[in-house]
Amino acid sequence: MAARVLVVEDAEAIRTAVGIALEQAGCLVLTRPDGETLERDLASFRPDLVLLDVMLPGRDGFELLEVVRRLSSAGIVLLTARDAVEDRLHGLRTGADDYVVKPFVLAELIARVEAVLRRMGRLRKVLEVDDLLIDVEANSVTRGGQPIDLTATELKLLTFLAGRRDKVVGKAQLLAAVWGYDDYAANLVEVHISALRRKLEATGPRVLHTVRGSGYILRAAAPGEDT
Repeated sequence: MAARVLVVEDAEAIRTAVGIALEQAGCLVLTRPDGETLERDLASFRPDLVLLDVMLPGRDGFELLEVVRRLSSAGIVLLTARDAVEDRLHGLRTGADDYVVKPFVLAELIARVEAVLRRMGRLRKVLEVDDLLIDVEANSVTRGGQPIDLTATELKLLTFLAGRRDKVVGKAQLLAAVWGYDDYAANLVEVHISALRRKLEATGPRVLHTVRGSGYILRAAAPGEDT
């Protein structure tokens, strides 16, 4: 299963951006504006990692960190604008696995989160589109719980499309990403898309669609959709 990350951050813009970035990285995410429901979330959501803002309304991040350490084995990454050395040392000594100072670059934050999850043996990147699951690390694909046997090229193609789910991807972009060039015959993409589509539709409705004149889009099937 994908890594589960609980984000506790009171700034809505940051909370939303971090949540989206983590989901795009293959994590299951639950976001909260404060720590009021932390104990319940630890029991029901069972996060692999908790991303805690230090300066929160009510109980601050340091207090919540102690709660997480008492009730869970989850990794902890502190997120704060307070960059004094004593604050960082206090967080690490209290049990945090890492400490990220605001303002930050999202890519770096995600890398730090993934590093903690990797050290804990809990990082497993899984891309999900409807009932289609792509386990990036295991190079495996299932749909509705049934394994789908794909060639290396089909898997690379599907993974690229799944990473851009709900977005139209052009043939030139697919050629560059999957085959490494963008000036080859477009029917190379068409042949592999056709083969991939047949395999995906063997166990469910169509999720890989052609957008005429633009390219392809991977999205969840609409209710009753089978073409």
